[in-house]
Formats: sequence, structure tokens, C-alpha cells
Amino acid sequence: MAKSKLSVQPLDRIAIALILLLSLLIGLIIWQGDVVTPSVRKFTWQNQQIGAEDDSFTLDFSRLMDIKSVEDNLKIDPPLAGKFSWAGKRMVYTLLTPAPYGTNYKLQLQGARDQFTEKQGTDRVIQPFIGSFSTRDRAIIYIGADPETQGQLILYNLTQNQQKVLTPKDLTVIDFKPFSNGEKILFSARTAKSQDLLSAQLYTVTTGISPQSSDQAEPSGRVDLILDNKEYQNLKFDLSPDGETIVIQRGNRSNPSDFGLWFMPSTSPKSGEKPVPKRLQSQPGGDFIITPDSKAVAVAQGQGAAILPLEEDATKPLDFLPQFGLVQAFSKDGSQAAMVKFNTDFTRDLFLVTNQGGNKPLLKTTGSILSCQFDNASPTLYCLLTQLVSKEQYIEQPYLVAIDLKTGQQKPLLVLPVDQRNVQMSLSPDGLGLLFDQVVPQTDSAPSPSTNTLKTNDGAAISTSSLWLMPLLPIADTANTEIKPEKLPLVGFAPHWLP
Repeated sequence: MAKSKLSVQPLDRIAIALILLLSLLIGLIIWQGDVVTPSVRKFTWQNQQIGAEDDSFTLDFSRLMDIKSVEDNLKIDPPLAGKFSWAGKRMVYTLLTPAPYGTNYKLQLQGARDQFTEKQGTDRVIQPFIGSFSTRDRAIIYIGADPETQGQLILYNLTQNQQKVLTPKDLTVIDFKPFSNGEKILFSARTAKSQDLLSAQLYTVTTGISPQSSDQAEPSGRVDLILDNKEYQNLKFDLSPDGETIVIQRGNRSNPSDFGLWFMPSTSPKSGEKPVPKRLQSQPGGDFIITPDSKAVAVAQGQGAAILPLEEDATKPLDFLPQFGLVQAFSKDGSQAAMVKFNTDFTRDLFLVTNQGGNKPLLKTTGSILSCQFDNASPTLYCLLTQLVSKEQYIEQPYLVAIDLKTGQQKPLLVLPVDQRNVQMSLSPDGLGLLFDQVVPQTDSAPSPSTNTLKTNDGAAISTSSLWLMPLLPIADTANTEIKPEKLPLVGFAPHWLP
């Protein structure tokens, strides 16, 4: 039988040609080496609006990079000081201080190389990358004191020079706390027709601001009742740093001995239901402040300061500091606290207390320590104090001071008018500005107050009030520089920076 001849079909010829072509291409690629250009795959702050709580961003690369070439070629405009850390193809840049508010930033990376460029003797650089992000607008909240906005909560955007009245005229705001994301304000208020400071109820109001974008923000001015005053008077309150818990000092209307702290969620557990307050079972206390981790509350209790867990049974304190009578402020990370010691000679000492048990005296005053705030941008504590200028009439003069926590150096910033104890201050989240008010009380010769007369926390009637802004620089930079505050074109009191 004759042998059969193999025949090559046209389809086989095409397949063989393709195989040969692909083999040739693969050979060329192997001969030339890797020619894929490295690139940035993800920038976590791209087109984002950040705040003081945002302290680091991440760049994800398509391949392992030459670290020095990236760090040398990364540019941020305006500059933001920070430090680098790496994990494989991921780079993290952590800011040394919060980014200044009201600023647009551009990030550029070009000229960086991957790890294998030098070994392969190639001149391959990263695809040029340009990113952008911004910080929140510089904005403040205050209580209006002019006839048109008397007792109403007002949002003023310093960056855009815009003003919004948030609360209605039939409510007179007594106190308020912004939520950490700036979307809402928790506030206490009485009806405008009532002069009873103990008739306050708790509300929230939307600001019209969203950390993500303006398109996602709720309309401003939506007021919701959080806690009524039917059975209990609502006195002082505080909002946890995470915005999830409210602590209120309450007194039973029909039983004055039923007095103490309550806590509740800031939002309803289910749609349509109101959050329910729970009694904090503990000894009665005085001034209080929620801890930075939002899990406990520091209370002036007996002859010291107690740290109580935010649970119904808080009879066993987490810690008790008998030598201190008041916690003025916590640092952001909770590692430090500014505490007040009341002395038998009626002077007061301010101490820096650490979570490791150490304490360091910062200052002594013959007057009062009204408030303190830690700076997130530097190891500085800003305090509003008073000194006694007349023992016979007990007249106090308030002043502002900055304290370097590393060296203990004090830098007086401003001396305020005598006997103006009702002044309040607020440090900006980026540490670049200090707000304070100057309340003018009504005199005996003033006209009889209307039914909606504004009052300070100690019950004094307010005639008018001005707001002031003081720019801040590190203490070392202000040694030979006199910083003067600027009077804002706003009539109000109790100013507070929006986070």
C-alpha cells in the first residue's frame, strides 16, 4: 500500500505564521527587557476635601519604586511638611502638622524611577502624575447678638465671606457643640419667650456642609429635637469626639436631689425613634468632659477628678486623681491632659498630666483658669486665665497665654479688659487662629430688657458683643513679634471654629 503524503492546509499555514511571529515578538521583548512604564495607580486624597483629622495620604504604584527618587521628586504646592513610610508598592506621607484650612493643593510626581532601572541600565521614569485636593473652608459658629439675629446660631464662612443663620427666631441658643464632620451642630436652647435658663432642650441643626462634597450635603437649617425638658432640666452637656454620644447633666424638676449625669446616642437607633437617655450610676459631680476615645467621661467629683466609663453602672471609676479638681482639656490622642489644682490659699495651679502617671506644673494664678486647648499643630497649650487685680472688690482681669509644653515657656498673647470673665475662646483646627469674644453687659442705666434678652452663663444680661480673630505663630517665631487681634465685622458671642 502506498504511503500517504502529508498535506498542509491554508489554516495550518496561518497558524504556523502566527506562532513564528509571536515567538519573534517574545524574543524581542526578552532581548529589550521590561519596557512597562511605572505609574501611580491610586492617590487617596484625589479630589478630596480634608480636615485636621486627616493626617496622611497614600500613593499606590504599579511596581516597586526606587524610594529615594520618589521622595526627591514628590512636590506639594503649597508645601506641606511630612515624613515618608513604605510598604512594598505603597507609600504613605504623614503630615507633621494639620494642613491649613481654606487652601487648594496640587501634588506632582515626575522623574521618579522603579527599583530595576539602574540594574537594567535603562532610562525609564514614571508616568507624570498630577493630583489635587483641598482643605475645608475656614468657618466659625457663634450666637448672634444684634437685633436681627439675637440668640440665633450663625455659621460664617471666612473663606467665602458668607453667612448663614441656622436656627429659627423662636429659639434662643444657650450653648452648642459642633459634630466632628461639621455636618451638624448639637445645641441647647430655650424658647425666645422664656427667660428661664433651666428650660433648655437639646436639638441638632444641619449646617449644609459635607466633608465629601457640596452635592452630598443636607440643606442647612433643619432642626431636630433630641431631648425635651418635661421631667428633667437639661443643664450642661458635652458631645463625644466621634459624634456618637451625648453626656448631659440633668436635674429632676420635682425632686432636686435627683441630680446627675446621663448619656445617650446622638442619633436614633431606628428610623422614627428618638434616642433614649440612660442614667450614669455614679456619685454626683461638677464640670465634666468626654475623653478623646469617646468611651469615658472625666468628672470633678468630691476632692478630685474621676474618669468614669460611659456605662449605666459607673460606680467603679477607671481612674481617680485626688490631687486635681478639674480636667480642662485633653490632647487629641488622649496622652496628655491639662488639669487644675485648687489650693487652700485660693490660688490655682495648672498641671500637664500624662497617661503614664507623670505630671508637670505649668503655671499658678491668683484668679481663675477659664479654659485651655491643646494645639494639634505644635506642642503648645493655649489658655484663657484671669488674675486678681483687686482683692477687696474681687476684680479679675482675663488674659490669653500660650505655653510651650516641652520647655514650659509662657508667652502672654493678649490682656483683655478688667472684669470681663464671660470671654470665651476657640482655637482653629489647623492651629493658625484664635477666636475670642468681648461681651458688653447691660448696665443699670440701660433700657429694661425685652423678653428675649440674651444672658451669659452666670445670668448677666448681654447688651452686645464683638468677635475677634488673632493669628497665631509658633512661640519661637513670636519672641520679637507683636501679634494684634483683628475685630471681625460680626456681632455675637461664644465663637467656635467648625472642625
